[in-house]
Amino acid sequence: MIAASAMLGVPVTGPAPKDVAPPPPPYAGVYQPNGVDEIGVWKDADEDERMLANAPIVIRDEALNAYVRRVLCDTVGAERCKSARIYILRTPIFNASMMPNGAMRVLSGLLLRARNEAELGAVLGHEFGHFERRHSLAEFKVQRSATDLLSWATVLSATAATYGARSNFDQIQLSVYGSFYHFSRDQEREADRFGVGYLNASALRPQSASVVWQNIIAEAEASAKARGLKKPRFDKVAFFATHPPEAERAATLASLAAPEGAARDDGAARYKQAMAPWLPIFLDDQVKLNDFGGSDYLITTLAGNGWTAPLWLARGDLYRARGNPRDLVNAADFYGNAVALEPALPEAHRGLGLSLMKIGRRTEGQASLRRYLELKPNASDASMIGLLAATNGGSL
Repeated sequence: MIAASAMLGVPVTGPAPKDVAPPPPPYAGVYQPNGVDEIGVWKDADEDERMLANAPIVIRDEALNAYVRRVLCDTVGAERCKSARIYILRTPIFNASMMPNGAMRVLSGLLLRARNEAELGAVLGHEFGHFERRHSLAEFKVQRSATDLLSWATVLSATAATYGARSNFDQIQLSVYGSFYHFSRDQEREADRFGVGYLNASALRPQSASVVWQNIIAEAEASAKARGLKKPRFDKVAFFATHPPEAERAATLASLAAPEGAARDDGAARYKQAMAPWLPIFLDDQVKLNDFGGSDYLITTLAGNGWTAPLWLARGDLYRARGNPRDLVNAADFYGNAVALEPALPEAHRGLGLSLMKIGRRTEGQASLRRYLELKPNASDASMIGLLAATNGGSL
């Protein structure tokens, strides 16, 4: 699973690899569970997938699903790709995961943050690396061994209820937990290596894997700055962290990428085209997270190759939601830019009208609201907007 590691803790000491990630080994096919425990894990995964398949947050758009699947296949290869069943979830968080039975979850927040096929492929390849190496099963076995050891240690400490026995139990507990989380971080490092190995063997640019984490670091810094928080540390890992720190991952992934791959296509144009129908929806979900700094960073970064009406609209919504007087002035400008690029975009006229009325430009604001109603007469808020747009209508 992709996740941001804890920001505070002990310094990172693991050396970066000195060689590029090798191509993946010949695919052995889908692993079949053996024994009662493994079969139980698979049954749980199958039940989770049945529930997932019927979840209302699953995006069932055939074109989007086919595209994401193609990126996975281009990354890991057609034979490996047959093992995966992809579920895209409308959840505005950067994450993806893959269950031991082959079900892969891809969150819409990842699709919003990826800039091209190579970046998306890096994350999907990382998750497939977990699957191919059967990390879920290995983690289950480690957890079971750890809990067995702690159970016996609890019994022994209870039968010898002295300070020394209790101290020994605490040390055993700390050692067991430390070993488990270290094991989890090592799994993440192995999955990173496999993920870049897939890209090295593909037609996509493997250097994009490092860019993913560079962008995540920049987004977290922007989010913290807007909240008035201390700048996050990305070179340390907490004792209980299950993932390596972001700075380590960015550096490691860069070193694993095959140098000759830097000249390859990253699929940015194809990615932009495939995401275009969903971009306004994903942006709206992101704005509603109430993370001003992170959202503004995402929007402005997405506009790196040129502003579009949906991006100006999202930025207007973001600033209007924060609602400071200067924010409302900026929001009106952003909505105006959206209208200039796409005059028939109803939501831009709505946002422009509401912002203008808030800053005292009532006549202009009402004109924009009336235009919104002309473009979208059956809007769910038509009655309320109609009252505001009337010549003697209400005020905000």
